[in-house]
Amino acid sequence: MGTGKPYRAFTTDDLTRDGLGRTLFRMTWPMLFGVIALLGVQLVDAAFIARLGVDELATFGFTQPIQQLIIGAQVGLGIATTALIGRALGAGQEQTARGLGLLVVLIGTAFIGAVCVLLWLMQVPLVRALGAESDLLPLVRNYWGPWLLSAWIGGVLYFGYSLCRAHGKTGLPGLLMVVTSVINLVLDPLFIFVFGWGLAGAAWATVVAFSAGAALVFWHVRRRHWLSRDLGTTTLPRALRDLSAITGPATVGQLAPGLAAALATGLVAYHGGAAVAAWGVGTRLEFFSIVVVLALTMSLPPIVSRFQGAGDIERIRQVVRLAVGFVLAWQLTVGLLLMTASGLLAPLLSSDTSVSAVLQDYLLRVPISYAALGICMLMVSVCNALGMPLQALLISLLRLLLFYLPALWLGSRLAGMPGLLTGAMLGNIGAGLSAWLLYHRAMQWLEPTARQEPA
Repeated sequence: MGTGKPYRAFTTDDLTRDGLGRTLFRMTWPMLFGVIALLGVQLVDAAFIARLGVDELATFGFTQPIQQLIIGAQVGLGIATTALIGRALGAGQEQTARGLGLLVVLIGTAFIGAVCVLLWLMQVPLVRALGAESDLLPLVRNYWGPWLLSAWIGGVLYFGYSLCRAHGKTGLPGLLMVVTSVINLVLDPLFIFVFGWGLAGAAWATVVAFSAGAALVFWHVRRRHWLSRDLGTTTLPRALRDLSAITGPATVGQLAPGLAAALATGLVAYHGGAAVAAWGVGTRLEFFSIVVVLALTMSLPPIVSRFQGAGDIERIRQVVRLAVGFVLAWQLTVGLLLMTASGLLAPLLSSDTSVSAVLQDYLLRVPISYAALGICMLMVSVCNALGMPLQALLISLLRLLLFYLPALWLGSRLAGMPGLLTGAMLGNIGAGLSAWLLYHRAMQWLEPTARQEPA
């Protein structure tokens, strides 16, 4: 299939040659820069659109919850891709890995495409259900088409990234995240203001950026021979069953935090507008503070699934311990810095004294629990990589339904907004401890299976 370097699977020897710590660092830092670039361009997109007017910004806002649904579906399939291909390569089954790669691209492209077509047909009732007024409908019709096209191409690009990560190559996805973000950043003002395309120009800029990224990533995939010419190299019914078994629970796990965030905001809203404003700023700081953990959740699964395919359970334990140790040290440092600087940061981030007072209280209580939150995120990622999506989903749901949301509610009832913030801290800590215990139980289940299956 094309020309290029001969296909060579990335082996477990490659992972351990320079030490697990160095390998983990080498695979994580490109994803870190990529995630930061994506976060930055999203903020810039919103800033450009805000200059067009309130109606344009509102129309853009109505697409965000739907965008999260699309992203949740593609991330769920991406998780399954990394787990199954990594496991096949760890077991030395390169042909099976190629067949799985082709299957994922075909299924993913068709599925996200079908979702986008359905959303196109339902655009008016959907935005009306979300609360859009009639005077916004012309803007919606102008924006919906190019936005859905960008969502579909973004899904195809993401599946290319997933193939790269499954083969242990995180450098290219990280680089392309930066490249596509820069292209989008350069084209946004050109398409929106210079060409006069308005809100639709923002979507067309993303279409061009994602198309360039998809062309580059699949050119690389073709050169590396990571896709089979046909599906004859894999058993189709079993492959479909394995993909769906991981994709379904993983997708639900991706969507659960969004629902929890909405419920948490509802609890905070009981304490007034200043509390909601401070909570919004605090949660955004939280998102940026865990960006290193997000990068680790992308780089760790291919390592774990590769060792699982090779039947090397002890190496899995070693690399997870390394990742957990780093997350604890890093997130505790970040949390302590935010706590120490709370008196300076709060008034800097909000000039309103009531908002800054609540925000300072947030920074004094919640950030110390970011380490436990990071462990929870990491254990979800590891369990998905081990082909235990129900265990990963259990960790996610326990965090939200048993620890986090009940602690927010109880703290709010007992001590108002300060109690709610203390509840957020304790909820994260409880979730982190339970995630660690559930991971250990998953490993105990895994060891007998590994002893029975040939490496």
